[in-house]
Amino acid sequence: MNPTICAISTPPGSGGIAIIRLSGPEAISYANKIFMPKKESLDLFQQQPYMVNFGSIVNKKNEIIDDVLVTVFRAPHSYTGEDVVEISCHGSIYIQQQILQILIEEGCSLAKPGEFTQRAFLNKKMDLSQAEAVADLIAATSAASHRIALTQMRGGISNELKKLRSQLLDFVSLIELELDFSEEDVEFADRSKLLRLADEIEKLMRKLSNSFKIGNALKNGIPVAIIGETNVGKSTLLNVLLNEEKAIVSDIHGTTRDAIEDSVNIEGITFRFIDTAGIRETKDEIETLGIERTFQKIEQASIILWLIDCTQLSERIESLTEKIAKKVEKKKFILVFNKIDKLTEEERNVVWEFFEHYKGERIYISAKKQLNIEKLKKALVKAAQLPEIQPGDVVISNVRHYEALQNALKAIQRVKQGLENGLSGDFISQDLRECIYFLGEITGEITNDEILGNIFSKFCIGK
Repeated sequence: MNPTICAISTPPGSGGIAIIRLSGPEAISYANKIFMPKKESLDLFQQQPYMVNFGSIVNKKNEIIDDVLVTVFRAPHSYTGEDVVEISCHGSIYIQQQILQILIEEGCSLAKPGEFTQRAFLNKKMDLSQAEAVADLIAATSAASHRIALTQMRGGISNELKKLRSQLLDFVSLIELELDFSEEDVEFADRSKLLRLADEIEKLMRKLSNSFKIGNALKNGIPVAIIGETNVGKSTLLNVLLNEEKAIVSDIHGTTRDAIEDSVNIEGITFRFIDTAGIRETKDEIETLGIERTFQKIEQASIILWLIDCTQLSERIESLTEKIAKKVEKKKFILVFNKIDKLTEEERNVVWEFFEHYKGERIYISAKKQLNIEKLKKALVKAAQLPEIQPGDVVISNVRHYEALQNALKAIQRVKQGLENGLSGDFISQDLRECIYFLGEITGEITNDEILGNIFSKFCIGK
């Protein structure tokens, strides 16, 4: 038996209102004990579902804690599939804690992170991919990540995978039926039809797997490394892009000794900017470690902003080019010339001639004066090259789903090879079942307590 659970479902802190949620077999009973309706004849057990009632929450001494609104959702027509009660109170931290304390005294248990959504999954109100989409929807920071999560929560991925599993199960059943009649040498499953199906499934799986690069970037942000020599304005640029004083700005060389990261949304795309330690020759052990991390961040980033001080053009640029060139050749790479406000027209022409041979994207800015920052932002959006996500587009953004799809893809490729090479039904059946298994892992049709515990532990309490 699941105990009745309760939790504050609104964000921590004070606000206009807060919502305390109960779910479980005794949810209505516990709420009824502490709720004093304005209509004395009202009883929550007789209340119609989805109706909101006004009244007060009282403690065991019959003292009023707060005037509240109470809504009852009856099983199975609720978020969790159980009886659910939501209490909307004023957003005082004291009031929230008092109501929670009274419920616990009555016998309610505090909900664990994600326990409401876990119960929704266990009660088959949603599958596992939809449950994970709830957390993604809460964490969405852009229009695109919101659309991906909403499509997944409404069953976009589940519907695609259920069709595949259903077709594969039909075939595996026929092949395994053949094994029961192996001595009679009969075929119930049309091999050519199965080969066509396997080909279609492989194409769909590839399409879904390939969408992960886009989905992951939209969900977690596109990593952008800001690199260059010391004191060229990397930290100033980061602060301007983030619109806050995130990094320390100083004229002293080597101030930034570790990577500083933060995200910002530009035209609906989340960029994760990384301010790195300036690259130079140094005997300082800590600064050297910071420079090593700079090169690690270059490897991890999708876009590189190489910041150059227009006022300090020297042969060091050439030596730096040798160090950086090989590491960025497969990356989106933008040359950003900073401190352009300090140059005369003649000096600017010298800068342009100095880099005339460079064919890539070039932006001339002043981070301190915030000149041409909008141009830089547009260049970043262009470099991201992300297609626009339309409502209903199925995009994979969850690494667990991606890994399962990759395993399922390998299994269906073995099925194709087996059919083309005329392998016996028992080998083909084994690979089909493996493919079905990994597809089932995504939707939760096949899972275990350890996986569930890991997934729901990352949710916020109250959801």
